[in-house]
Amino acid sequence: MNSVLQLVGAGPGDPELITLKALKAIAAADVILYDALANEDLLLHARSTCIKQFVGKRYGCHALSQQEINQLIIEYASSHRRIVRLKGGDPFVFGRALEEIEAAKQQGIAVEVIPGISSAVAVPASMMIPLTARGINESFWVTTGTTQSGRISDDIRLAARSSATVVILMAMSKLEEIMEVFASYGKSETPVAIIQDGTTPKAKMVTGTVRDIVFKAQYAGLGNPAIIVVGDVVKLSPALADAISIIPSSERQKA
Repeated sequence: MNSVLQLVGAGPGDPELITLKALKAIAAADVILYDALANEDLLLHARSTCIKQFVGKRYGCHALSQQEINQLIIEYASSHRRIVRLKGGDPFVFGRALEEIEAAKQQGIAVEVIPGISSAVAVPASMMIPLTARGINESFWVTTGTTQSGRISDDIRLAARSSATVVILMAMSKLEEIMEVFASYGKSETPVAIIQDGTTPKAKMVTGTVRDIVFKAQYAGLGNPAIIVVGDVVKLSPALADAISIIPSSERQKA
């Protein structure tokens, strides 16, 4: 059987924030293996005969190990033609897609990647926080909060030294430690936003500074899944009353 594995980006949470090509793949799938961050409403586009299996992983709760997921892909491909691996956000942004691609290719299974809208970009945008803004910053970083060993990424320290916006994924368990890194580079007053369940009806955002965001997040009861945004662009959110004050005057005149 000529089977194909399609790694499909499910987008940031809102089931309408998905590409047309991704929806077509879901509709044609014989098997869908979906993650915790993939909105289950997307499964409504699948055929009634499609096998739908949850294989989600979240901090502190793994339904299956990565090796078990790889084995499932291989097993289903021996008896079904189209296997969709539905991943939250984009498959190639901290989605461990390469491990699944390697497992499939070793068994002669064809692979296709269908990119998705990454939560790293879409979630801040949903709260009207631009990752770049003329006169404020020229770049942005996207980094994970923790490495495979459980330590915070060394890239956090590199990012904290720059003037770039820093978007940190999978980092709530290390929030205090990460903010200490930013503070150590003189960023205590740098604005921070934490957005939980972004782009969904349950979305909640808390804003503050490097100095006080840990307390504010704890008080608000924020947890995973959440995205942390560090940088002056956070002040541009309409949620903050002083947003207009840091927009360059030339840009205000054009508005």
